Amino acid sequence: MDFVLSWEVLLLLFALAMLAGFVDTLAGGGGLITVPVLLLSGLPPIHALATNKIQSAFGTMIATGNMLRSRLIQFETIRFPFMMSLIGSALGTLLVQQLNVAVLDIVIPIVLVLIGLYFLLAKGAGAVERKPRMAERPFNLSVVPIIGFYDGLFGPGTGSFFSLANVALCGEKIIQATARAKAFNFASNIASAVVFIVGGKVVWSVGIAMMIGQVIGATLGSKVMISHGAKIIRPIIVSVCFLMVLRYLWDKF
Repeated sequence: MDFVLSWEVLLLLFALAMLAGFVDTLAGGGGLITVPVLLLSGLPPIHALATNKIQSAFGTMIATGNMLRSRLIQFETIRFPFMMSLIGSALGTLLVQQLNVAVLDIVIPIVLVLIGLYFLLAKGAGAVERKPRMAERPFNLSVVPIIGFYDGLFGPGTGSFFSLANVALCGEKIIQATARAKAFNFASNIASAVVFIVGGKVVWSVGIAMMIGQVIGATLGSKVMISHGAKIIRPIIVSVCFLMVLRYLWDKF
């Protein structure tokens, strides 16, 4: 399916996708920039979600590739949780096409506030590697596919959720936690995108314009993350979480 949009609208979507790719690489939450604009452009909600997944998948792909090249993550260590995130997301995407998920409008702002407060108040969170609170295998079999499922079902804040889980439960440093979050988010985006493509929900003219923006934004975000590390990631995660909450409240009230 396709919709005819003006060049001005496509250029705006390209620019916002570039911004979203930059922010999403560092802290997650890029969907809170792109999804509302896709809806405002006139796309039906399911097509907006589908097109957003296509362009977001390209952004997280670039970010993940940069993380692998910089050795912040290794393929051997992320292979299994990558698959778990992919499976969870595929199931969530199948479900979202059948259900009304309005209840998440209540749950998500609360969770985002808690994530923001955690990184704001827990001063040592992610500063140094700590003893894990949860063994790796149970974490990969439960937490990762659950967050992946949420990404397929709804999406906003997934990168922040993965980062928090890696810091709080696995005891990782924030820069490595964020790098691993990109890989897991890439997996969930791929699965969701494939299901949406098969279902014929993607608006390709819009998706391609936004893919290009995402690639540019994610490349710049990866360079900033690698060069500046935790000192920039932590405040951006806090800011993005609270901005996402404000965005939800604005929509509702």
